[in-house]
Amino acid sequence: MTVADHDRSGPAWAVHLPAGTNPDGVDLAPAANLTARMAEHWRREPGRVVLADVGGRSLTGAELDERTAAAAGRFAGQGLVAGDRVLVSCDASVDVAIAHLAALRMGLVVLPANTAYRADELAHLVGDADPVLAVVDDRERAGWLQQAKAGLAVLGPDLAVPDHAVPALDATTLTSPGLIGYTSGTTGRPKGAVLSHGNLLASAEAVRLAWRWTAEDRLWLCLPLFHMHGLGVGLHGTLVAGASALISPKFELDAVLDMAEAGRATMFFGVPTMYTRLAASPRVDALARLRLLVSGSAPLPAELHHALERASGAKVLERYGMTETIMLVSNPYDGERRPGTVGLPLPGVEVRLDPSSDEVLVKGPNVFAGYLGRPEANAEAFTEDGFFHTGDVGRYDEAGYLQLVARMKELIISGGYNVYPREVEDALRGHPAVIDAAVVGVPDPEWGEAVTAFCETDGSVSGETLVAFVGDRLARYKRPKRVHVVDTLPRNALGKVVKSDLR
Repeated sequence: MTVADHDRSGPAWAVHLPAGTNPDGVDLAPAANLTARMAEHWRREPGRVVLADVGGRSLTGAELDERTAAAAGRFAGQGLVAGDRVLVSCDASVDVAIAHLAALRMGLVVLPANTAYRADELAHLVGDADPVLAVVDDRERAGWLQQAKAGLAVLGPDLAVPDHAVPALDATTLTSPGLIGYTSGTTGRPKGAVLSHGNLLASAEAVRLAWRWTAEDRLWLCLPLFHMHGLGVGLHGTLVAGASALISPKFELDAVLDMAEAGRATMFFGVPTMYTRLAASPRVDALARLRLLVSGSAPLPAELHHALERASGAKVLERYGMTETIMLVSNPYDGERRPGTVGLPLPGVEVRLDPSSDEVLVKGPNVFAGYLGRPEANAEAFTEDGFFHTGDVGRYDEAGYLQLVARMKELIISGGYNVYPREVEDALRGHPAVIDAAVVGVPDPEWGEAVTAFCETDGSVSGETLVAFVGDRLARYKRPKRVHVVDTLPRNALGKVVKSDLR
């Protein structure tokens, strides 16, 4: 069924709703704020386990309610009040989840910070957002933060300070800020996107509906809790659905496959680099035992999608989101999952393409209101009628599914022709020796920009061979002028290639 089919009977996102659901009855803000929605589940079924870790620790809803309240009291004992900002930079654990939820429950604003950040990167966040306290699990990182702001209080994820009277909990409104998510910085200095409780709740509710997420689900969560994929989708989605999550601080191939074989989880969220390793395992067929496999944070090559399906029978569901918007678009749970596309708008989301540039423009209750302290950037970020400029170039396939073909800043203009890096990368990935590929434009006196590729390979192929390989697959102007064979591509913590490093 295409987008056009749904346009005649309701919004495009109706494709994601369970059969018989009236789109007019969908409520993406069914509580006063994000944590109030979570607490409803904890109190309705207080004995249900909601969070656990690979070491055997587990918490029921009642215990999580109690522990987050106590942690909020400890924050209050440090002098924090609603509206204050707390930087959190820790590996994923039950303790850091408790600290994060406690901060949200008492109205603090959380600044998740990548654990790979060095001194200068952390200093940028501190200077930009001025946190009152930091929760950090590394002594060196703690020192850098205190150098960036004299007197900054720093606690470990266990918040090992005396208990204190519990402040008011779950009292914020949907418009209250909950997170300041910093952009990945792949194209410049990270900006802080201010996300409200309403934004976070709307996105979690949308994927709950679209992915048929229920209390019976258990997510194997091995994504970082400083990134929107692990935090805003994995953790928040789990708790908004009343489900449970098994938290692991890192991705381990055998652990994921053991979990699937043993039936310890029903869902797994990963990034393409994880799925590449899973597809290469002789045990990959274990993935078919999971109800849902979701891929995001970077494009999932169509060939990898097909390889996983051939090897395991499992069809990965690819989706699309951003720091500023959380989740936007998804392949349908019921219906065709089309490799090479990110699918259809999620509940509540409007998507259109700019007629002059094909830039993806979005609007919805999940979309942030603006960047912290960046009035000029905010003026440029939205259209006059309130659509957010994603910076992604897209197109629709014949069924109305959205395809992402480039970042606006990554679009290559070579000899006057537009070249979309994704198309060239997919052609290169078609060679059996290529593990992954990244394509950028390099200044060239003759062409303006020369199409230049960097390929991770198994070592059995040369750049010249790869240039010849794509010769019959791409128009002449799209063919790379140069292909560099590299050991590894530069990536951020979620596996997304940092193309500015390649340039």
